[in-house]
Amino acid sequence: CNFLHHQNGKLDIFQILIYWICLTFTQTAAKLLSTDMRLQSIRDSFFELLFSDLPLLIEGDIALDSEAERNADPCTSRGCLWRKNTDGKVYIPYYITNHFCEEKSIITRGLESFSSFSCIRFRPSRSNDHEWLNIESQNGCWSYVGRRGGKQVVSLARRGCLYHGTVQHELLHALGFNHEQTRSDRDNHIKVLLQNVHNFRKIATLNQGTSYDYNSVMQYHKYAFSKNNQPTMVPIPNANVSFGNAKEMSRTDIARLNTLYKCCE
Repeated sequence: CNFLHHQNGKLDIFQILIYWICLTFTQTAAKLLSTDMRLQSIRDSFFELLFSDLPLLIEGDIALDSEAERNADPCTSRGCLWRKNTDGKVYIPYYITNHFCEEKSIITRGLESFSSFSCIRFRPSRSNDHEWLNIESQNGCWSYVGRRGGKQVVSLARRGCLYHGTVQHELLHALGFNHEQTRSDRDNHIKVLLQNVHNFRKIATLNQGTSYDYNSVMQYHKYAFSKNNQPTMVPIPNANVSFGNAKEMSRTDIARLNTLYKCCE
């Protein structure tokens, strides 16, 4: 009360008013900050839950279970082939989840295409199967390389992945194939422009005695993973060669598949 009876009473009341406004603003800001922090916590928890089951992805669509696999080709570091039956065929069980509706026909067409040019036979899974491809619509298009055992996810997102060539591409990963631009001899056929892209790893791939194939369904286009909208790969010696536009498996893709799985023996 004495504070209000100072000689300059008007100034004291004004100071109190300012103090009250500042106090109210501070308390309100604290509440807003607390709310924002709670929202951020909820948002973080949501994304953690949303992506917690996703594997580590390299090169855009190759799934790994751990960092230890990053610099190894599973088909050279361990056995990755699917087993061949006594009749000479390789039967691979698959299950298409209910994520898909009419798009199933695109997936089925891709699965069935292998039987027309190889000994690979994709068949619907059964209750007694111990390993199978679980085809799901997760975030993006991706697959593990080679047989992993048990439930093995192949992701074909409903938005952006349901094309015949893309289905074949991811299935070839599951059969044990890497990207064309990671071949051990790739530097003889393409120049990777490191200033425009994070480095494409080069690994000891199983090339099956075949030449580099610009028309392979496993070859990415010239702007793949560009960080500045500039080309990331240029063919050599002829920079004008078209590549990375395959709509389906090439003859070389088919030849490699048949060689890897000894389909002609």
